Amino acid sequence: MTVRMVDERGSSSTCPVCRRKVPKPQGRRFSCPHCQSRGPQVAEGALESSAVTSTGSFLARAVADARSDAERRAELLSLDVLRAAAADLPPARGLRAAVRRGPDGPRVIAEVKRRSPSKGDIRIDLDPAALATAYAAGGASAVSVLTEPRHFAGSPDDLLAVRAAVELPVLRKDFITNRYQVWEARTWGADAVLLIVAALDPPALRALLDEAAEAGLDALVEVHTLAEAETAADAGATLVGVNARDLATLEVDPHRFAAVRQALPDGTVLVAESGIRDRAGVQTAADAGADAVLVGEALVRAANPTTAVRQLLTSSDWRSEIDRQRASAATKPFPAER
Repeated sequence: MTVRMVDERGSSSTCPVCRRKVPKPQGRRFSCPHCQSRGPQVAEGALESSAVTSTGSFLARAVADARSDAERRAELLSLDVLRAAAADLPPARGLRAAVRRGPDGPRVIAEVKRRSPSKGDIRIDLDPAALATAYAAGGASAVSVLTEPRHFAGSPDDLLAVRAAVELPVLRKDFITNRYQVWEARTWGADAVLLIVAALDPPALRALLDEAAEAGLDALVEVHTLAEAETAADAGATLVGVNARDLATLEVDPHRFAAVRQALPDGTVLVAESGIRDRAGVQTAADAGADAVLVGEALVRAANPTTAVRQLLTSSDWRSEIDRQRASAATKPFPAER
């Protein structure tokens, strides 16, 4: 398999297949010692994107940026090469199965997110591998990773680090509008991709669902309105996230999940997204029918992410009982010495 390698500043380059750092070659060609890809060197700056001047909504700008970046990556590495690389990978872990609600209650998809358009920098210098490991220790069922660089400061390297650190399913969260992005997600180690209905017309949504299935990936289809939920259902989506955040205003409506989920058929695995910060929020989503919740900012900001995940998963009834037991133990007199 022959690919063109990306030349960067410093003493290393990045392989566009496995995205790992490799020594910078002295000549015009070099190979990746990790995935055995080889090919000609690409000049520094070849991946830089021109400024986007769109004056539309945040979603329109983000989609345009993501599409522009993907087109530039496709110039360096063809879709056929990505598909060939994906053929050598082990099967993806099933996100839908992992986040379906179990007897113990709703699941948690914990997110690795450095910044957001609504909050600015959240934890820009986070260690994605350490954070994902902490999430797993707390009982998260999956990890979501932002790979979008301009608005969320994410990168493929974050996803690669998480993939290497945990055995949980990993969701690539980005503004995906073409099949190239689906296949690169697969080669980076993602187990699922996010498809935003507001960014896709119905034929494109159906096509990307088919492409994800061909790549062996689950697709979390994100909706914001009843009409979008109907579109997702018509396209055959079986894993749907209801995002409480308005993409035009970036405001959160805590009642959106309960209203929108009514348009989704029985059997759909439902994920509540945005605005969930504590167990009360998890319980509200669960009472409205959520199988899982996707939580980012609250966990990234937590001093102890492992404990924060556990608290999301622990019902208030259980915690009250634990508190009662602790109080009882604290007030019991010690046995008298003989």
